[in-house]
Amino acid sequence: MKELLTMFFSFFKIGAFTFGGGYAMIPLIEKEVVETKKWISKEEFTDILVISQSFPGALPVNSSLFIGYKLGGVVGAIIALLGVIIPSFLIILTIAISFAHFRDNPAVDNVFKGITGAVPVLVLLAVKSLSKSVKKNTVNIMITVICVISIVVFDIHPVIMIFLSALYGIFFSEKQAEKDNEASLERQVEKIENAN
Repeated sequence: MKELLTMFFSFFKIGAFTFGGGYAMIPLIEKEVVETKKWISKEEFTDILVISQSFPGALPVNSSLFIGYKLGGVVGAIIALLGVIIPSFLIILTIAISFAHFRDNPAVDNVFKGITGAVPVLVLLAVKSLSKSVKKNTVNIMITVICVISIVVFDIHPVIMIFLSALYGIFFSEKQAEKDNEASLERQVEKIENAN
């Protein structure tokens, strides 16, 4: 029970102090679950982000479900989910009730301007963090360049690019696994021959 409460408050903290949407949350989630609590490895975190982005729904919600499930099963998933959405729900509810009364206040306007300026930096931190865990090989660089050009220049929907990249990954991973297995088998045969 203590571990579930710790997980709830960790995700509550992430939900309460993250502004700018899903991608802005990535550095905070990573710091909390990978670096501070060491609940999952950097590689597992990257896999969870890829899966979370591939499914419908908000990135923090999806990733909290995966992390919570890994740590505490179905109950852990529910607790992590509640932790991450309750702060946003309460903050939005409070703002919705009183927004009309304080929106024209210059101090509040300046607060929103400051938060708006910080959000792109948080997104860049997420990109930097994720790029560390991606292998810098020719194939991955080509996929990144093709996706950026397709989305920015040709205005292809990101979901289509995610789907096509996933398909490519399935086929590429199978071929790469076969090559790795063959190389491993060859090394084992060489060791046996050298031993004899």
